[in-house]
Amino acid sequence: MADDKDLHARWATALLRASQGSPDPDPYADRLLARWAEPQRRYHTTAHLTAVLDHVDVLAEHAEDVELVRLAAWFHDAVYAPDRSENEERSARLAERALAEAGLPEESVAEVARLVRLTVTHDPAEDDRNGEALCDADLAILAAAPDAYAAYAAAVREEYGFVPDEAFRAGRAGVLRQLLALPSLFRTPHGAAHWEGPARENLATELALLDA
Repeated sequence: MADDKDLHARWATALLRASQGSPDPDPYADRLLARWAEPQRRYHTTAHLTAVLDHVDVLAEHAEDVELVRLAAWFHDAVYAPDRSENEERSARLAERALAEAGLPEESVAEVARLVRLTVTHDPAEDDRNGEALCDADLAILAAAPDAYAAYAAAVREEYGFVPDEAFRAGRAGVLRQLLALPSLFRTPHGAAHWEGPARENLATELALLDA
């Protein structure tokens, strides 16, 4: 279970480092955590936020500016409605407004928003070290232990409870096939070495279950 006190501290550290210590971080943390705790969420919760931040920590040496990657992790699913397709864009716009208000430099705000938008495709350019770190951290759940992966898949199904079973199975299977067709799921050296194999096994297992 996510610890809100710990998340407050992690948010404050990232924001104050990125903004050189000017804003009061608490109001922003409160508003963001309220979003991450909305009732329609089953997978995209504060537990997911914590996991992504933990994985960013693992990949910190790969990123060019890890504090901006951490801020992007906070915002990447800050707006989340399962029945809407523009969540990432709305999350990026929220980041632009909030971080500008918090006093971050314009180029830092733009970089966080760019990273949030990148989670639509999870397809960073080869020289995009910040993008690779964020995307790998977001997708690391795919490499979880089988029971944790099964819980993730079940939570995603709950979020899409308004979709009939047959339609969900077809759509989910399509997503899994697209992922398995990629030459690589993870772009960082750590992700490629430690997460690629288990992720492909999990995806293939889920796809087989859906096809059955």
